[in-house]
Amino acid sequence: MREIVLDTETTGLDPYADHRLVEIGCIELFNHMPTGRQYHQYINPQRPMPKEAFDVHGLGDDFLKDQPVFAEVVDDFLEFIGDDSQLVIHNAAFDMKFLNAELEWLSKPKIAMDRAIDTVQMARKKFPGSPVSLDALCRRFKIDNSNRTLHGALLDSDLLALVYLELLGGRQHGLSLDSKVTKKVVIDTPRIVGPKENYLEPRPHILSEDELAAHQTYIEKKFSAAIWLKREEV
Repeated sequence: MREIVLDTETTGLDPYADHRLVEIGCIELFNHMPTGRQYHQYINPQRPMPKEAFDVHGLGDDFLKDQPVFAEVVDDFLEFIGDDSQLVIHNAAFDMKFLNAELEWLSKPKIAMDRAIDTVQMARKKFPGSPVSLDALCRRFKIDNSNRTLHGALLDSDLLALVYLELLGGRQHGLSLDSKVTKKVVIDTPRIVGPKENYLEPRPHILSEDELAAHQTYIEKKFSAAIWLKREEV
């Protein structure tokens, strides 16, 4: 199952009040585990950066003026997220509103809202009444976010991928100790990405006949009075 953890940075809060995207960061997951593939792009918003937004992400006019506009990168972005991958987003309504506004202005099809998995809603359901900001969830799950002095789309996507895994129940989120649960347990394992020569050879777990005989001799000497040995003699 392919999912895309996604985050954006913008010039403000509302695309229909003359605010634009300035950064997109995406992390690819397969069966909830990062594959190493990512998409990251800064975008020229073609308007000045308000101080309030600059204080959040630190992306200023001098830096962004040399970046491509959204129309120049939209096809690469759409190709990366694909047609049907679920999009894991913290406060999905905000990011989806900006992405779909930019797509609308280019006469591109909008991204369906039902593709979005909102981790804010997941966290509120799991921890009702508790703070659900990304920083708060990192603290709860003991995820190191010390590098997050400013917001950044790619860094936030990396952190959100870890938070999302914890919200699902951790690496073994399919494992349940509830005796009433009867469905088959499926435990995700990391997907190995890289050349075949990097794979580890399987360990030989089967003991040889000599090793088994040596073990038996050790047991008989060390535990000569063991109950199970006496039972075997009966």
